[in-house]
Amino acid sequence: MNSSKARASRRALVVAVSLALLGTVGATPPKRSPVDEANPLVGTASLDRQELIGNAPPPGEPLYTGMTTPGASLPESATEAAPVNINADLSFATGVPVAYDYRRPAMVGFSGGGSTYGARGAPLVMPVVGDWTVPPDYATSYYDKATEKASPGYYAVDLATFHTKVELTATQWTSLMRFTFPESHRSNVVLNLRRDGGDVEVVDDHTIRGAATTGRRDRDTDGPFFVAEFSRPFTKFGTFHAEVTEKGEGLGREDVQTGRNKVSGNYAGAYVTFDTKAGDQVVVRIAHGHSAQEAEQRLKAQDSDTDFDRVHAKARAIWGELFDRVQVTGGTPKQRMLFYSTLYHSFASPRMIARKGEHYTNSAGQDQVADYDHYGPVPYWDTGRNQITLLMLLQPKVVQDIMRSELDRAVERGYMNTSFHGDHAVFLYDGAQQRGIPFDYAAAYDALRKNATDPKGPRGYLAEYDKNGWISDIVPEGNPSPPYAGGKAGVATTLEYAWDDHALADVARRLGKTDDAAMFERRAANYKNVFDPSVGFFRGRTEDGKWISPFDPAEPYYNFMMKEGSGWSTLWLVPHDVQGLMNLLGGRDAFNAKLDTFFTTPYAPKGICRDCTGVIGQYVQGNQPDQQAAYLYAWSGQPWKTQALTRRILADMYGSDSTGYGYPGMDDQGSTSSWYALSAMGFYPVDPSTPDYIIGSPIFDHVRLRLGNGKVFEIVAKNNSEKNLYIQSATLNGKPWTKPWFSHNDIVNGATLELTMGPQPSKTWGTAPSDAPPSMSKAP
Repeated sequence: MNSSKARASRRALVVAVSLALLGTVGATPPKRSPVDEANPLVGTASLDRQELIGNAPPPGEPLYTGMTTPGASLPESATEAAPVNINADLSFATGVPVAYDYRRPAMVGFSGGGSTYGARGAPLVMPVVGDWTVPPDYATSYYDKATEKASPGYYAVDLATFHTKVELTATQWTSLMRFTFPESHRSNVVLNLRRDGGDVEVVDDHTIRGAATTGRRDRDTDGPFFVAEFSRPFTKFGTFHAEVTEKGEGLGREDVQTGRNKVSGNYAGAYVTFDTKAGDQVVVRIAHGHSAQEAEQRLKAQDSDTDFDRVHAKARAIWGELFDRVQVTGGTPKQRMLFYSTLYHSFASPRMIARKGEHYTNSAGQDQVADYDHYGPVPYWDTGRNQITLLMLLQPKVVQDIMRSELDRAVERGYMNTSFHGDHAVFLYDGAQQRGIPFDYAAAYDALRKNATDPKGPRGYLAEYDKNGWISDIVPEGNPSPPYAGGKAGVATTLEYAWDDHALADVARRLGKTDDAAMFERRAANYKNVFDPSVGFFRGRTEDGKWISPFDPAEPYYNFMMKEGSGWSTLWLVPHDVQGLMNLLGGRDAFNAKLDTFFTTPYAPKGICRDCTGVIGQYVQGNQPDQQAAYLYAWSGQPWKTQALTRRILADMYGSDSTGYGYPGMDDQGSTSSWYALSAMGFYPVDPSTPDYIIGSPIFDHVRLRLGNGKVFEIVAKNNSEKNLYIQSATLNGKPWTKPWFSHNDIVNGATLELTMGPQPSKTWGTAPSDAPPSMSKAP
């Protein structure tokens, strides 16, 4: 080639490469799929701005985080593979045995299953290279946060101390742990059954099985029995236990024997040793059951694959299919990350017990074959307020199976499942019926009615409630500062039962049971019996009917009068009759003034409420009692205040800490997450037993929600931005829409809600009394 041709050729090559590079730099990056946006580490940290966390925590205790897990699981998962960096065997520093906190720098082990809070999970598994110690003095490892990765169905971290990589994934019934070891003759895997211990047996050179002493058959869907299968034979093994007769003894007396294949006692466990070259991998598969046979069956279930990468891919695909039903555009990258992360945590409960055709153990301990997909108990006090509505929108078939599971459990036990100081199972059935989900509601009603009328049932103090129309409180000796854990929470319990009764009246009315409907409707007004007009708050009463004194509505009582909240937060716990509450407080103007004061009065109680973090004035986002309060302006003609407050809560209470993963208080199995997911889309079910959704202010320009029936509900926010947060006008399916709420019937066949946004509040849109959402009472 001559020189001129060579130069021309080089110039052409340079131009081509330059154009290619310019094209790469200027190209639009590929669109991230929803499953790529979710980060399960969200919710594992706490807020860190003092003005948001009130006066919690007490000295010597950590601040409550969201108490979520970054572990690998499936939607409504039966099990979970999760990291454990809190040694809960020594103490429950945050009140419940939570397994993981983002702020902790050392890993204790990994749980392959267990109960709702993973710190109860057993066995605990830890790869240890070199020396190891008998628990509770676990051989912990420092880990670099930069190596920690979490995505739906997957978790990974490098244990720097042991130069070992850990990866976790899961099927519906099995947890998979993959350990990538360095070169060592002492690459160990140590497995133990925690403080309460149990029985452990090394079966052969690749299998360990056992049973934990503790376990709650009525709550733990995975069960105390386990089998752990290793992907390659181990070269050595042994068993151990540590005798701990009293809490606080520390190590106690340890017993470690090489080659022994059976052991029982506290911290019963086994260790196995591998001779590894750098990069050698060992996969441990763990399945649980309520019997040894059930654990073996689950290990061999149809989806219990032994290939780690294939299982990971399947888990990702399952989450991807679910997330693809909710497409959002606009907002910031952080807002999209938080949205899909909270959506991910929203499916933490209820846990699956058995798929159709599989064996399972019922609450009586009997082996049965499932004739539909069975689910564990619903934590109604937590998720019954919002998460069940999200499930009704996206997973109506799952909701059918959940309702059937709860009804079958009621038949087995005699009463419908409930939780804490309410009887909120009725929210599930009433809300589902009004959203058109087919079910045998007459059969469910019989069980719900028994709960509400049998004094021997799960409604505490029902005879007193039925006789007086309210529940009294016992004044603690000396009237000590809160928290007071031994009380009846009479005020809050009365309000919760009244809410339940209104929903039960709805169900009775639709079933043609007019006498029952009238009775429960009368009881639904019982909340008025604990309202003291002289102070303008709900207030406790003693058995003789006198108001409890002294009374400070700003004090966060725990079980004395209120439930995990103050008089201020409990004031708004009348979701079924907001108009009735408005009447008690003196009408629209007085109601709005009271709400304004609620959100502006500084939070400065004498007592410390561990649950009460994420505060705006007296409002507490980190706990359930008043989480609906920001939406109540829809009833009182000032919906623009709802729009501003919900935007503020979304921005300040989630991910505003230094990690970007912080939550206000506990997530409570998806409750706090569901609040974010629903509110970010721009609506919220103040009363989930009704089919109504209150409109807030969507943070996304476009939300495309594929409902469970295949129809699409879209929310379009025109001119939307951080500043343009106020709704100026709206249309639904092209027609003017003046109401700050809509009903399920408005969207069930597909709909488009178009909102025009602006920087200033509209004092005309949604403000007329006729535009207010429905309520039990009428305006005077």
